[in-house]
Amino acid sequence: MPDALLITEGDDEPPARGELLLHADLHNHTRLSDGIGWAGEAFASMRAAGLDVAAVTDHAYGPCEPAKTIDDEGWRRLGKLADAADEPGAFVALRGFEWSSTALGHMNVWGGDRWVEPLQTGGASTAIPAFYEWLAAGDELAGFNHPGREPGRFGLFRYDPRLARRLVALEMFNRDEDYLFEGVDGGEFSPLVACLDAGWRVGLAGVTDEHREGWGFHEGLGRTGLWAPSRTRDGVRAAMLGRRMFATRERGLRADARLNGTAMGRHVRYQGRIVEIELDFAAPEEWLGHPLRLQVLQRGEPVPEVVAEHDFRVSGGTLRLRTPLAEGDWTVLRVTDPARPADPRAGDLPGYRSAGHAVAYLSPFFTSPRG
Repeated sequence: MPDALLITEGDDEPPARGELLLHADLHNHTRLSDGIGWAGEAFASMRAAGLDVAAVTDHAYGPCEPAKTIDDEGWRRLGKLADAADEPGAFVALRGFEWSSTALGHMNVWGGDRWVEPLQTGGASTAIPAFYEWLAAGDELAGFNHPGREPGRFGLFRYDPRLARRLVALEMFNRDEDYLFEGVDGGEFSPLVACLDAGWRVGLAGVTDEHREGWGFHEGLGRTGLWAPSRTRDGVRAAMLGRRMFATRERGLRADARLNGTAMGRHVRYQGRIVEIELDFAAPEEWLGHPLRLQVLQRGEPVPEVVAEHDFRVSGGTLRLRTPLAEGDWTVLRVTDPARPADPRAGDLPGYRSAGHAVAYLSPFFTSPRG
C-alpha cells in the first residue's frame, strides 16, 4: 500500500467552524432492564465522569426475557429522570431503548416518546422489516449495536430507504472490543464493509454498553465524539443526523477530518485520483509526541482495503496530506497505535497486524467518482 504524501504537519489550531466537541456515551443499561444501579444514578455518574452527553438505553426484549426488559412504567420513569438530568448548555441526558433480538441483532433508538420490542414487530423472518415500519412512522434516530455479534446481522443489514437519514450510527467500539473484525475469522465480511455496502450511510460510534455501576469511569471502553452546534438535545440530534462523530476508546481525544475541504460524514465528489486529507487530531498532554498511524480505508473483502497510510506524532494540531483514492462509495480514516498489539482477529490481513491497536475511527466520507 502506498504512503500518503505529507504536505504540512503542525500544532496550529484548526479553524473555528461553529461546532463544539461533545464527549458522549450513547449506550448504557440500568436496573430498568438488566443493569445494576438506577437510571438517575447513571446520568449523575456520567456527568461526574466528565461526559457532555449521556444516554440510558435499556433493553427491550419483551416477554421472552421478562427479567431483562424495560416495560411501560420503566419507560415513563426513564423519561422523567432524563428530563430532570438534562441541563441545556451544560449536560445532555437522553432517553432511549435497545431493541433486542437474540437472533437478528440489537439496535439503539434515541429521542422519541415510543418504545417497542421484537415480538411486537413480528417473528424472525419479519421482525426487521416490521421494526423498520415502526421506525418509519416516527422521527427517532437509530443505530446498529455491536454489529455482527448476533447471527442474523440485522437481516444482513437489510436496507430501507425510508430510514436512510435517521439510521445514523454503527458501533465500531463496544466496551473494549473493536468491531471491524467481528465475524471475519469465521468467514463473514467486516460489519463496516457489510453495512456500508448495503447502502447505509452511518456515522461511527464508540460506546461502553455499561451494565455496571460507575458509568463513565471505567477505562478503555468505547465513547463517541460528537461535533455539535450546541450542548443541547437539538445539537446532539443535529450532530448525529450529520454523521459528525468519531469512535474511540480514549478519554479526551479530539478527531475530525476533511477530504478536499468536505467534512467527514458528508458526501464528496472528487475529480482525479489524488485527494487532500486534513486530519485534526489532539489528545491529552501525555500523548504529545507519541507515534501513531493514519490509515485510509476503502471497500475490500472481508475487511476494508488499506489504500494508504501515514505515520505521525501527536502534536495537538493538524496534519495535511495527499493520497491516491480509488473510485468507490466510501472512505474511512482509522487511527492506530503500532506500539500496542493489534486485535488477534487481524491475523495476516494486509495492513492490519502491523498497524497495531485501533485508537479511533472517523465517520466515513461518502465518495463518488467523477460525474
